[in-house]
Amino acid sequence: MIERAYYKKGIEKALNRSKAVALLGARQCGKTTLARQFVDIRSPNYFDLEDPSTLIEFEAPKTALEHLKGLVVIDEVQRRPDVFPVFRVLLDRVPLPAKFLILGSASQDLLRQSSESLAGRLELIEMEGFGLSEVGKKKQTRLWNRGGFPLSFLAKNDEDSLAWRVNFIRTFLERDLRQAQGLDVSVVTLHKFWIMLAHNHGRIWNASPIASSLGLTHPTIRKYLDILTGLFMIRQLQPWYANIKKRQVKSPKIYIRDTGLLHALIGINSEQELPRYPVCGASWEGFVIEEIIRWVEPQDVYYWATHQGAEIDLILLKGGRIYGVEIKRQDAPTMTTSIRTALEYLNLERIAVIYPGSRRYSIHKQVDVVPFDEILGGMKGVFGVKA
Repeated sequence: MIERAYYKKGIEKALNRSKAVALLGARQCGKTTLARQFVDIRSPNYFDLEDPSTLIEFEAPKTALEHLKGLVVIDEVQRRPDVFPVFRVLLDRVPLPAKFLILGSASQDLLRQSSESLAGRLELIEMEGFGLSEVGKKKQTRLWNRGGFPLSFLAKNDEDSLAWRVNFIRTFLERDLRQAQGLDVSVVTLHKFWIMLAHNHGRIWNASPIASSLGLTHPTIRKYLDILTGLFMIRQLQPWYANIKKRQVKSPKIYIRDTGLLHALIGINSEQELPRYPVCGASWEGFVIEEIIRWVEPQDVYYWATHQGAEIDLILLKGGRIYGVEIKRQDAPTMTTSIRTALEYLNLERIAVIYPGSRRYSIHKQVDVVPFDEILGGMKGVFGVKA
């Protein structure tokens, strides 16, 4: 059993300082399992809004909630976004008899509702699947191949893991996209769209070939992309813009956030097959990006590219400074033209070149080549943290 100590501690701290906490993340990433460590599922303080009987009870949400004391958990709250104004009333009571832990898998809707109704009352925590620090360095390749969804990672073998992910994709398309988002489009079309995104993993967004292939308009394709982003399936890495003479790319880069889902969409069946696929390098890049964001905890993240070919995979804003990250699946990375260009124009504090080796070394006074394993230490000495 893998304990989600990082998130549990974060929730405890947030509940101590805030009236309500929203735990947001993709379906099946472990939100409900974690919430049950705070409130028993059989308790009258636990509500699952995917349960039809609970939905009936929530026809009068204020009546259902106002008499409760202690911590109240409400799961899949995006099913009833109209309940947020009720939360505001309940959280403004003095003295406050109950706090709320709200679970949701649709970030855009929740953020909009909370910002309108619960400003200053609700703290947001985004939860992901298992990370490297939770599973350990020895299981790094398994995590990369299977992804971080608990039931995928913990499956008995690669075959069972893949079967879970294929089924997850199918049910996600049928329920979350078509039903929850009200999309009037076939599951087949949505599946094709997601597969196309997988084959463009790590690339700069270009709607034209995808729209043309599916017979859809650019705005429609963009809408689908934004919905998948809001449901934590896609990361749109936005471009960093500097005031320089070079023409800079202004479209986002697209990543499937969970590499296990990426591999299932592309058709990679096992850990042994992964290195033989052309997408291997881009897949590892996305895997590293997610781990860096998780454990370095930057204030914001971007990428940078010019139309002349210079590119930095990740730009991090942390502690009022700007850092760069290049990700190289090579044995011994060296200085590149892109790194020199970025140092010249972007006013970066430092650049870290992440690679799968074991030795750390410098290739410039501002550039360190850093083993991927050092992510677990927060990249000490690189991103404003003293070694």
